[in-house]
Amino acid sequence: MTHPARDLLRTTTAALAPDPNANPLVPRIAAGTAPRAGLAALALEQTWVIPADRRASEHLAARSAAADPEAAAFFTALAQGEALAGERLAAFARACRAQEVSYEPLPGCQAYPAYVAWLALNAAPADVVLALTANFSAWGGYCATIATALREQYGFTDEACAFFDFFAEPSPDLDRLATAAVEAALDAGRLDQERAHTYGRLLQTYEAMFWDALSATPS
Repeated sequence: MTHPARDLLRTTTAALAPDPNANPLVPRIAAGTAPRAGLAALALEQTWVIPADRRASEHLAARSAAADPEAAAFFTALAQGEALAGERLAAFARACRAQEVSYEPLPGCQAYPAYVAWLALNAAPADVVLALTANFSAWGGYCATIATALREQYGFTDEACAFFDFFAEPSPDLDRLATAAVEAALDAGRLDQERAHTYGRLLQTYEAMFWDALSATPS
């Protein structure tokens, strides 16, 4: 028996999957050749990304609460997850000896959260559910690779790796909520698949910019 919402999430994720060889930094982290300064920059950029994404999710939840409760439930869970991730990020930053006071964030790294904020203000919530969910697969894979490398190549503790462990682990609840939101939007005829695909393509492009910018940081 087919499930249109689940099938759409799967096909959209596959269509937007990045080239596995395109990320310039994660393979270097996996090999232990990325400089610790690059790890510190990763931590500091995330101190800007995570709270921005959390607030965007909270705004999307509020926007969709009345007319699209399934999307609201997804974004509420997403915001809660971002809050938990933020709590775990501090240990990674400490392990990298990241100096937040003197750090200037990179435009290429902050393009992604800026676009998520644009989506929060302008896009139909159900379209954002589809676009974000498609993007999460690549991010989760990167985090799984980084979490392993930080332990094996850099000697980081479990506490210092917890931020990446959090995103690397599958989230059946979030998947269920995404499926419910997409299903409700399909049933109501309010899902613009072409627009959602455009959003997802831009998200993947901005994520690629994130890794490219970090890869260019001096050692």
